[in-house]
Amino acid sequence: MLKYSFKRLASSLITLCIIVTVVFVLLRQMPIEGYFDNFEKADAATIQAKLNQLGLNDPIPVQLWNFFVGLFHGDLGTSARYSAGASIAEIIARKAPVSIKLGVMSMALSLLMGIPLGTAMARSKGKFWDKIGTVYIVLINAVPAAVYYIFIQMYGTGALNIPMLFDEKNLLTWILPVFSMSLGSTASYAMWLRRYMVDEMNKDYVRLARAKGVADKKIMMKHVFRNAFVPMIQYIPTSLLYTISGSIYIESLYSIPGMGGLLVDVIGRQDNPMVQAIVMIYSCIGIVGLLLGDLLMGLIDPRISFVKKEGAR
Repeated sequence: MLKYSFKRLASSLITLCIIVTVVFVLLRQMPIEGYFDNFEKADAATIQAKLNQLGLNDPIPVQLWNFFVGLFHGDLGTSARYSAGASIAEIIARKAPVSIKLGVMSMALSLLMGIPLGTAMARSKGKFWDKIGTVYIVLINAVPAAVYYIFIQMYGTGALNIPMLFDEKNLLTWILPVFSMSLGSTASYAMWLRRYMVDEMNKDYVRLARAKGVADKKIMMKHVFRNAFVPMIQYIPTSLLYTISGSIYIESLYSIPGMGGLLVDVIGRQDNPMVQAIVMIYSCIGIVGLLLGDLLMGLIDPRISFVKKEGAR
C-alpha cells in the first residue's frame, strides 16, 4: 500500500508539473497587456522596465525555472490587473473560505439526497421511485445547467422572499446557491448508485442469500448497498474538492465573492498571473482528488490489492 501510494504521488506530481508547464508556456504567448495595470498609458521605457522586473525578457526555460523556484517557496506571484501589486496567495486566501463553506454544505446535501434516491431507485426498479429518479436524472443531464440555475434564482427568491444576490451575513441567501450546486452531484450519485446496486442484485451471492431465507432488507443494506458503494468512493474526493473550490457560474450568478467568480473576473480583466495561479490550483485539486479516490477505495475494500501477485503479468 505504501509503495503504491508513493508511486501514485510521484505520477501525480509529474502530471501537475506538465499541466503547469503547458499553462505557463501558453500564457507567455498572450499579449503583454495582461501583465500591466495601465498598459495604454505606459511609455516604451516603462514597459521595458516592467518586463525586465517580471523577467519576461528572459528565455522561456529560465522564466519557467524561476516560476517553479518561487512556487516551491509558496510564491504565486502578484496580480497585474485585478488588484495590481497584491499577492495572489493573499487574494486567494480571502476568497477561498466562502467557496469552501458553500462547497461543503452543497456536498453534504448532495450525499443526503443522492444516496437515498439511488437506493430507492434500485429497490423499486421499474416502479414509482425508479421512474421519478430517472426523470430527475434525465432533466439534470439534458437541460443546460445555466437554464435551471437562472430558473431557481428567479422563482426561488420570490417564493422564499429572500434577496437575489448573496450576502455572507444573511444565511437565507445561502439556500439557493447551495441547493443549485448540489443538483448535479445528487443526480450523479443517484444514477451510479442505482446502477451498481442493480448489478450487485443480479449476482449469485444475493440469490443464495434469498434462497436461504435472509430478509430482503438485510440483503440490500448489509451486502448490496455496501458492495455497490465501494466503486463510488473513488469519485467522492474529486467531487468534494471541485465543489469546495467553487462553482464558476453559480458564484458569478449570485455575486458570491469566492474562487469561481474570481476566475471569471481575472479572465475578463486579462490578468495573466492570476489566471495562471488559479488554473494551477484547479489542476492540483483534480489530481489530488483522483489520488485520494484511488487510495480511499483501496482502504475501504479489502479485496483490492495494490501488490502484483506472483505470476501476474
